[in-house]
Amino acid sequence: MALLQWLNEIYTPFFLFVFIFIALLMKLLFINKSRKIRRSNLPPGPPTIPFIGNLHQLGIGTMPPKSLQSLADKYGPITFLQLGEIPTVVVSSARLAKEVLKTHDLALASRPQLFSAKYLFYNCTDIAFAPYSAYWRHVRKICILELLSAKRVHSYSSVREEEVASLVHRVAGSYPGTTNLSKMLGLYANNVVCRVAFGRDFSEAGDHKKHGFQKMLDEYQELLGGFSVGDFFPSLEFIHSLTGMKARLLETSRKFDQLIDQIVNEHRACNKIKEHKDLVDILLEVQKDGSGEMPLTIDNIKAIILDMFAAGTDTTFITLDWAMTELLMNPHVMEKAQKEVRSVLGERRVVAESDLHQLQYMRAVIKEIFRLHPAVPVLVPRESMEDITLDGYIVPAKTRFFVNAWAIGRNAESWEDPNAFKPERFLDSNIDYRGQDFELIPFGAGRRGCPAITFAIAVVELALAQLLYSFDWELPPCVTPKDLDLTEVFGISMHRRENLLVVARPYFL
Repeated sequence: MALLQWLNEIYTPFFLFVFIFIALLMKLLFINKSRKIRRSNLPPGPPTIPFIGNLHQLGIGTMPPKSLQSLADKYGPITFLQLGEIPTVVVSSARLAKEVLKTHDLALASRPQLFSAKYLFYNCTDIAFAPYSAYWRHVRKICILELLSAKRVHSYSSVREEEVASLVHRVAGSYPGTTNLSKMLGLYANNVVCRVAFGRDFSEAGDHKKHGFQKMLDEYQELLGGFSVGDFFPSLEFIHSLTGMKARLLETSRKFDQLIDQIVNEHRACNKIKEHKDLVDILLEVQKDGSGEMPLTIDNIKAIILDMFAAGTDTTFITLDWAMTELLMNPHVMEKAQKEVRSVLGERRVVAESDLHQLQYMRAVIKEIFRLHPAVPVLVPRESMEDITLDGYIVPAKTRFFVNAWAIGRNAESWEDPNAFKPERFLDSNIDYRGQDFELIPFGAGRRGCPAITFAIAVVELALAQLLYSFDWELPPCVTPKDLDLTEVFGISMHRRENLLVVARPYFL
């Protein structure tokens, strides 16, 4: 048996490789001629390798945003790559980001059909991954007017306040020991989104621990994230079965489907009038009252709800985790931010949302985090619906576009001393992150820009302000800023690999 197991471990990867290689070879011999693109009018880019094109230069498994920045340094801020079967353009400057996200916004308003998104978002009927269509315009309108309007975001203020209070309580309970702050920030982000979406939390002591919600969410983020090799060979969909990706997607989507079915049925069975409606309540009302022109199905509702988790949990956590990491590595910035919030609060101990507009330095810190550590570093990819001329180059329809927000935030043409953490750069600047200033686009811009900016900022600002006020922060004994492992794990979003461990001394003892 041991010999058979050994042979299986050795030969299964080998035969898998041979099988894929032969399939790719056949693809090259019989189909390649029909899909060649004349390079003469395309943007510059590196030479390609048969079968894979430029996939080897993408840095899959490491840091694709950095690899793409290196290519931009060599070939310019607009770069053409042949990624497997997919013609791809990458832009890495604010000027060209404006061309993509504003000038050609409509022509580039669609999304490529990613394999994982088809399974996780009910055939891409969500908002983030749906192709440009009448359906997408319809659900985005619902999202903007019903789910994420300023009035609706304000109505969730009590959820934010209660979850921030719970976060502070958890952190304080660890003193004088070491706190795994990353874990606590992740729990805070998840609980806010769960309560807003479902009307309940899924914390460690929550009533849905039996569903293994956190494990499901981790698997969900992993499956959704990053550059999946199979997505660059759409005609060879069987690759996803061979790698096990399809089986994992089916299992994860089945678990989420069962959970959301249960929650939706509970909401339908509840006859009580709620003072504060969650997203499921609102979407069910829209479904009930909607016009016959384009009614929402239950699968549409599930897809939109899951979008909230994709956009609202990991990204909020990443921003807060990097904010605390940078502040601990830059104690003079930490001290200045704490002095500001403590001055505004005076003898009060709880930050109110009405205080946040006075915290201009803290808001500069958040902007600097968005610049250096955008949670979605190359944004969600776009796809051209027609031929366009970009910077003098002709780019054909069905080309995939990546905007390297990570590289743009570190571009010396836009930023002085771009690799330094200096929140002060924003104090006398009108640059903002809402999609009008293309030097800083953590939420994207244009039609496909993130519609949840107001919600995300409210969740981040209140938590960061309260953490700055309530604790004096240190790294654990014998740990210096140079000892921190800042390695990042790349997916659709990009977070630090190692948890942030700290000592949090309560400001009031």
